[in-house]
Amino acid sequence: MRPLTDASPKPLLEVAAKPLIVWQLEKLAAAGFKRVVINQGWLGEQLPQALGDGSRWGLEIHYSDETQIPGALETLGGIVKALPLLSPNGEDFAVVNGDVWTDFDYAQLALSKQACLVLVDNPAHNPDGDFDLLGEPLTFSGIAAYSPEMFAGLAAERAPLGPLLRAKIAAGEVDAVHHAGQWMDIGTPERLADLEKVLAG
Repeated sequence: MRPLTDASPKPLLEVAAKPLIVWQLEKLAAAGFKRVVINQGWLGEQLPQALGDGSRWGLEIHYSDETQIPGALETLGGIVKALPLLSPNGEDFAVVNGDVWTDFDYAQLALSKQACLVLVDNPAHNPDGDFDLLGEPLTFSGIAAYSPEMFAGLAAERAPLGPLLRAKIAAGEVDAVHHAGQWMDIGTPERLADLEKVLAG
């Protein structure tokens, strides 16, 4: 996303006059979520400055600071580090990538195994999909519900999530739902401009 992220973390990039992460916070609040944990990576000190404690959305925001970790921890390491905040009493929890936009209703997230992934139709930048959990290869949306059991015994070290997901899928511990509605991975300035057009109607 450079040069846009030279001075701002990606979740604070604005689309339709609102930071990407605020779209997510509003949807989480509308779905009944109360507690949100935000990972702070690149320029992460700007996140609490912009979002505060979450009270303006009726949320309780906590921050998991990775700003002093070179390259941050990637998705798996970030979840493990944040686990005491995500699941202080052993609760199931949801994880939503800060750089996606969707009309998926987060209230529909449900868990019957260790994980439930939200899969979407394959976009042009990922034509072969990620996982074949529903009879056809689909793309992982970056939205999922997890049991803390999924991450038991893992260290908070730099690691991607994909290998763990594939191991758990092979063990029969992962479910999925197919969201056929709107979803965009805002990974380039061009996709950010495309989302601006979508939201402009």
